[in-house]
Amino acid sequence: MRSSLVALGILALLLTGCSREAGPTPKSPGQPGVDALPIKLDALTQDACYSSPQTQLPKGCQKYVIEVRNTAGAVHQRAAAGKKVDQSLDGDATALDQGVNAFLQAGCATVEAPGGDCTQALVTISAGVTEARQKVNQQATTG
Repeated sequence: MRSSLVALGILALLLTGCSREAGPTPKSPGQPGVDALPIKLDALTQDACYSSPQTQLPKGCQKYVIEVRNTAGAVHQRAAAGKKVDQSLDGDATALDQGVNAFLQAGCATVEAPGGDCTQALVTISAGVTEARQKVNQQATTG
C-alpha cells in the first residue's frame, strides 16, 4: 500500500513538471501587420478615449495611447507600401505620433482630471485615428 502511494506521488510530480512545458511563451502584441490595420483601427474607435476624449481622465487612457503608438508604426508602413509613399496617410501617422508623444511627455498617465495638454493630446490622437481609418478603409475598397 505504501509503495502505491509513493508511486502515485512520483507520478503526480512528473505530471506537474510536464505542465510547465506547454509550449512557447506568447509574444507581446506589438505593432499590427499592414493587413490587420483596418481591424486594429476599427477596434481603436470602440474605446471611450477615442469617442469622447474631452471627458476622459487622461490616466485612464494610457493603454489606449500605447495601442495607438503601436498602430501608428503600421500606418507608416502602409503609407510606404506602394510604389510611392502615400503622403496623406503618412501625415496621419505622423499626427498620431505627435499626439502620442505629447500625451507621454506631459506625463498624462498620472493626470486625474480632463483638460489641458492631456485632453488636447487625446483630441489630436482621436482625429488622427479617424483620418487614418478613413484612408485605410478607402484603400481596402479601391485597392
